[in-house]
Amino acid sequence: MTDEARPEEPGTESGVTVTEPAEAAAEGPEAPEAEAKKLQQSVDIQDVGPCKKHIKVEVSRDSINDRLNEQFSKLVFDSNVPGFRPGKAPRHLVERRFHREVADQVKAEVLLQSLEQLAEEHDIAPLSAPDLDPFKIELPKDGPLVYEFDVEVRPDFDLPDYKGLKIRRPVKTFTDNDVERETRRLLYPYGRVVPKTEGNTQVGDVLVADVTSRDGDRVLSEMKEVPIRIEPKLAFKDGVAERFADQVVGANPGDTKVVDVSLATSVSDPNLRGRKVQASFAVKEIKKQELPELTHEFLHTFGVHSEEQLKELVRVLLQRRLEYQQRQAAREQVLAHIAGSTQWDLPEDLLVRQARKTLTRKVMEMQSDGIPEEEIRGRLRLLEQNVLQSTALALKEHFVLQKIAEVEKIDVNEDDLDDEIERIAEQNEESPRRVRARLEKEDAMDALAAELIERKALDLILDTAQYEDVPLEKEEGAVGTLEQQTVPGEMHDPTAQPPAAEAMAPAEGETPPATQS
Repeated sequence: MTDEARPEEPGTESGVTVTEPAEAAAEGPEAPEAEAKKLQQSVDIQDVGPCKKHIKVEVSRDSINDRLNEQFSKLVFDSNVPGFRPGKAPRHLVERRFHREVADQVKAEVLLQSLEQLAEEHDIAPLSAPDLDPFKIELPKDGPLVYEFDVEVRPDFDLPDYKGLKIRRPVKTFTDNDVERETRRLLYPYGRVVPKTEGNTQVGDVLVADVTSRDGDRVLSEMKEVPIRIEPKLAFKDGVAERFADQVVGANPGDTKVVDVSLATSVSDPNLRGRKVQASFAVKEIKKQELPELTHEFLHTFGVHSEEQLKELVRVLLQRRLEYQQRQAAREQVLAHIAGSTQWDLPEDLLVRQARKTLTRKVMEMQSDGIPEEEIRGRLRLLEQNVLQSTALALKEHFVLQKIAEVEKIDVNEDDLDDEIERIAEQNEESPRRVRARLEKEDAMDALAAELIERKALDLILDTAQYEDVPLEKEEGAVGTLEQQTVPGEMHDPTAQPPAAEAMAPAEGETPPATQS
């Protein structure tokens, strides 16, 4: 079965039984022998839920007997049976002596050919390995071979016209203040933290505070003297303070600031999942980042030789971030346009299994767009807060762009992958060999291929779009992260498989929707 579906042909619709007769021998002596040995099989495909089909295949007895006869005919000449010279044993003795071995071999061959034939004749577009255990299938002594399985498939939907769309494109002209602010962020990791005696906490400062989280009057957790860098958002391990900077800027030692925290769906207390609680920050100390001296030697860290060149580099980084936001805005509008004409549900078990793969694809996308690793970590933390919801949105986006890529015959090859690996290596100042090794170790090459296909599909849409430039309302600010939890206890992992399913699932057997045809 192909990994990505093409529009279904007549005869593959849900609930229709299709019989595939053995193909008659093609006329002429040049006809390929394989064509004459095509299996006789009937296929019944039924919808059994969102993105799931039940497939029942029946291989005719004639096809099975043909394979058995062929194998026994070979075995008569090759077998050694006690009491007979090699190749001289009667066929009925050979059949009786080697029946189990030949039956197992024929079963394996018939199953393989049957599945290959199924893939050629029907566009199933599986999202994962089918629920099929060949060891539980027996080759019957009489009658047809029947096997059936469930498989998760890509949702079926019609694409509306996706060319010439009207897209609102956020734009911004970066000022010297923007460059100065971003330069400070770039230099933060290289500076040193010193006391800020004048107080008045600002973005970029480090707050040392006792943090207490509460649900009304109920104290959930207490953390002592936690250092926190002030960023627009603060992501705990199990929640996000969306307006963190707005709610703590201006604080002085001795002040207590109360911040709203939206809890993730993975917190240990089921009654608090997805709820909003408050965290109070009792400020003990304020520190600031003392930036490093911009010596000629230090500037070489960024591959530049002067402060002016550093500012130009920062402008490039700001522009990359803007382009990423423009592409994200365009993707959201394209998805809204297509999803507006059709709706589909994604089963939770699919979301659970694809969650980590989807997050990997998002990381690849941000790396390809030149987003710094520290910023990627913060954004990834936000995606992880409600991982199933973010996975559902990302998968819908993936299905739409993959279908467009299929219609437009967009694909990627090894040269495309090599070029992208070199680009990521250059942006991260690594060798391409090291980047490739890391991707292969993390099983992320499929994710990279999928990201490239989706990018090409989106580029095609954007190249034909009509744009309306609108001011960038709000930049995606940096995200500070804390490893502490607002709700104590072991967090619930919504992506974890049940113990029984985990024991049965093959470690590497799953085929993600990222795999290209």
